[in-house]
Amino acid sequence: MKVRFGFVAMALSLTNASPSQTMTYKVFQSIPDKEAALQKATRIGARNLENTLRILRHAKASGVEVYRFSSRLIPLFTHEATKGWDFIDRLRDHLVRIGHFVQQNAMRVSFHPEHFTVLNSPKKEVLDSSIRDLLYHVNILEAMELDDSAKLVIHIGGRYKDKDKESSLNLFIQNFVHVPLSVQRRLTLENDDKIYTAKETQRLCRTLGIPMVFDLHHHYCNHGSEASGSTVGSVPIEIMTKEELSDVVEPFLASWEGQPIPPKAHVSSPKDERNFRAHADYINPEELIPFLDCVREFDVDIDVMLEAKRKDEALFALMRELQKYMFINILSGGSIQYRP
Repeated sequence: MKVRFGFVAMALSLTNASPSQTMTYKVFQSIPDKEAALQKATRIGARNLENTLRILRHAKASGVEVYRFSSRLIPLFTHEATKGWDFIDRLRDHLVRIGHFVQQNAMRVSFHPEHFTVLNSPKKEVLDSSIRDLLYHVNILEAMELDDSAKLVIHIGGRYKDKDKESSLNLFIQNFVHVPLSVQRRLTLENDDKIYTAKETQRLCRTLGIPMVFDLHHHYCNHGSEASGSTVGSVPIEIMTKEELSDVVEPFLASWEGQPIPPKAHVSSPKDERNFRAHADYINPEELIPFLDCVREFDVDIDVMLEAKRKDEALFALMRELQKYMFINILSGGSIQYRP
């Protein structure tokens, strides 16, 4: 089984390479000449895209083929103040260069839109804003000339006061019909750490016919009862066994059948027992092994996004740790053959 590891947005091994430099609306407003303000936002976007290409080159040179773009590549892209300003056209050359690099090097890339992007909100303005944000991400991927294998990952959303979990899940289904097909084709859903469990997320993914991204850490935090309206599962003390994980791993893998890319999971380690939901700087490989053992039973390759505070440095540290295991062959700086 081949496993490819990736990291999120920042490369801490590089200096002055942030892909998320921003411009607040307050700063935008403070510039008397609106076109000058728009030009400044565009220049910041250009720097973010240049740094993104630097990070991708760094990843490829390090043997890493899985990467998540920052969602803050272009400041104020969806803000009302920049309406009518074509960021995409002005930054197209940068976007195309990134897309071509991704294609030429067979890299897997994705976006994870911000937490405020939810599709099960009962408020029309929230739903409309969420769809705009998803279209922003799709427009960038299309400008990069990347096909639908470049995915978007979102959570299901909230559990609203006047609705139980089942009603909130049904509201997602009702709202999904308003989501443009260009977004639907790229959309994946991830289980979260407080509300929607892996099994609930899998059920919704089956209904909608879209893949699920399985978050192992979130499953540890929230693996309790289903949509009956009861509370979140308790925080576990012991690492789950392969057998304990199998009932959620099998349908997660099945949701990717027919896709041109391997299933994808998110992995992070808890900061500490008191802050169990927070991400640690690095990954504990002992938490990863039972999950990989479980996936191996189904004879598929898998991509794993590391959500660790130390970004690429955490990936490199994990690879050094994995070298110590007799049943792991290191293929590159970011991929392994697991129990060959």
